[in-house]
Amino acid sequence: MNEPAASQFAIEIDGLECRYGDRVVLENVSFAVKRGEIFFIIGGNGCGKSTLLRHLIGLRSPARGTVRYAGRDFTHAEAAGRQALLRSFGVLYQGGALWSSMTLHENVALPLELYTDLSVRERGEVVNLKLAQVGLAGYGDYFPGELSGGMQRRAGLARALALDPGIVFFDEPSAGLDPITSLKLDELVMQIHETLGTTIVIVSHELASIFGIAQRVVMLDRDARGVIAEGDPRVLRDSSDNPRVREFLNRRSPGDPAEGGQ
Repeated sequence: MNEPAASQFAIEIDGLECRYGDRVVLENVSFAVKRGEIFFIIGGNGCGKSTLLRHLIGLRSPARGTVRYAGRDFTHAEAAGRQALLRSFGVLYQGGALWSSMTLHENVALPLELYTDLSVRERGEVVNLKLAQVGLAGYGDYFPGELSGGMQRRAGLARALALDPGIVFFDEPSAGLDPITSLKLDELVMQIHETLGTTIVIVSHELASIFGIAQRVVMLDRDARGVIAEGDPRVLRDSSDNPRVREFLNRRSPGDPAEGGQ
């Protein structure tokens, strides 16, 4: 009876508690991400955005609660089931997190070598396709250090897409990038989303990206140790009854009076 409703969600988080030793960072966090949605996890510094992401992708185990992917329990899964679920999503870490001693081709091929039975030729075809999808066709023989920051993020995205995941997580993808490069990365995210129908989950505090491509957000708060808002960021900016939400979404960076407007 409940299966059709559950099937509309790519990710479901129920009663999650995240802690480091005795220090509780997040508690009773619950929300769901729809299939094919561009979803942002937002909030100020120290609110637990990256901590939550680490729990969602299995780098840390929650003290309480459950994370489910397409209705399947990830938190309490046996090793084999957990590995299968891990292969169902990709992650673009901050800065791209590429292996500096490996070429872009080798970086993107690594997940294919670890998790598939494809031949060398078949892996090469997939790598070329993924690099082309992110606008890096012909750059396979380059090393990460030979590329700009924006190109490194694109290469990291190509690696995250190598196994054709249904979900891709982004950890502060625009951190350290100039506004034009950040905009181009947002445009690439939109292109991937529209072309492949991928569910996108982005951790970010950048208003330009939040208002530019987010369909829905959850906002975390350090004092509340959890979610204080959920919904369309434009609606929350204009009509949230929580002053912290309105302040965050209407803030203006020095020298950029237009940010947060509209």
